Amino acid sequence: MHRSTSESVRRMALVSLASIALPIFLVLVFVSIGYSQAAGNDAAASDGPRFKAQGQLVFLKHSSGAMIKMITIQIADNNAERAEGLMWRKYMPENEGMLFIFGDQELLTFWMKNTYIPLDMVFANKEGKIVRIYPDAAPLSEASISSNRPAKYVVELNAGFCAKYDINVGDKIEFER
Repeated sequence: MHRSTSESVRRMALVSLASIALPIFLVLVFVSIGYSQAAGNDAAASDGPRFKAQGQLVFLKHSSGAMIKMITIQIADNNAERAEGLMWRKYMPENEGMLFIFGDQELLTFWMKNTYIPLDMVFANKEGKIVRIYPDAAPLSEASISSNRPAKYVVELNAGFCAKYDINVGDKIEFER
């Protein structure tokens, strides 16, 4: 009888321990999962809004039509998207950019308010011909950056992109959604 009582006591002790340990273990697991998700969200938020791949854009040499470089683009083709642009972002991979599309060809003016990434701004007319390149636009500046000539498209890229790939006024852009 002693053995059976001893085994009963052990079983009751294990059940009691399990009933206490299991909830504590589950709480720790859920807290850990919540913490890692919050850390992931903080990391994503620290780089600003996420990039939305919406098409491809190629730069073409004006003299030969040869492709210079292809990038993935996010498209801003309405007032709200154009107003926000690349604001709040702190990083953009080299092979990505933002294409602004305007309804009419006109003189366009941009600024860098709330934009943390130094940018090259490429202004192109309705035929896609590059009419101006404004290199290395200073982050957070409220200075006006004008197309100087009528333009319908603006491509924003990381600063130095145009120099690195020898993209010049007169070259062309073509894009596909």
